[in-house]
Amino acid sequence: MALAEAGARGRLLLWPRVVLFGDSITEFSFQENGWGASLAKRLIRKCDVVNRGLSGYNTRWGKLILPRLIARSTGAESTVAVTIFFGANDSALKDLNPKQHVPLEEYAANLKSMIQYLKSVGITEDRIILITPPPLEESAWEKECLAKGDKLNRCNATTGEYAQACVQVARDCGTDVLDLWTLMQKNQDFSSYLSDGLHLSPKGHSFVAAQLWSCLEKKVSALPLLLPYWRDVDHMNPEASLL
Repeated sequence: MALAEAGARGRLLLWPRVVLFGDSITEFSFQENGWGASLAKRLIRKCDVVNRGLSGYNTRWGKLILPRLIARSTGAESTVAVTIFFGANDSALKDLNPKQHVPLEEYAANLKSMIQYLKSVGITEDRIILITPPPLEESAWEKECLAKGDKLNRCNATTGEYAQACVQVARDCGTDVLDLWTLMQKNQDFSSYLSDGLHLSPKGHSFVAAQLWSCLEKKVSALPLLLPYWRDVDHMNPEASLL
């Protein structure tokens, strides 16, 4: 059978997808043993995990580009979950990092705006997961800043205010939320979760993957294995099994 004929007989197979939207902590999640890669491995043959992390971005910029990443015409209907993971850059101190800083009230408003946009293209609240920034280990991050000739441009208490705002937005909008800032600090020495005081270490990636899976599992649990297991294909008449 010619490929064109096979394509005409078979229906286009729409692969469901989970979209990971955020800053560098999301962008780096596909590195070896990263939390995004771990989710993708769990969901092979059931769902694509799409990395839309953008290093250095904040919610002000994220709000602007979200419609360019997800739209009704580009698979919103097949999107089973979206994570929104911002705050590490928004919470940068205004005086020392004005380019990335976003005021707390605007941060919350931007998150709400992104949720409203997703709802407008058919992605309901129950498919949205907000993720708070993780805690900041100030002494390690200060070393990173000093190496670049900068002063410490973030502090953990301020990051915590943004995390609390993220949790409140989730409550107000009816979405799930993963409060990493609080969960990671249940272990008093949370520095082991971070590689440089800000970004995740291998242990941190494992922690996020496990915690996020507990939120995500119920959203993807009903997804079937796509295309039959090879032993179940009728080798005498594969078209009957595959088209």
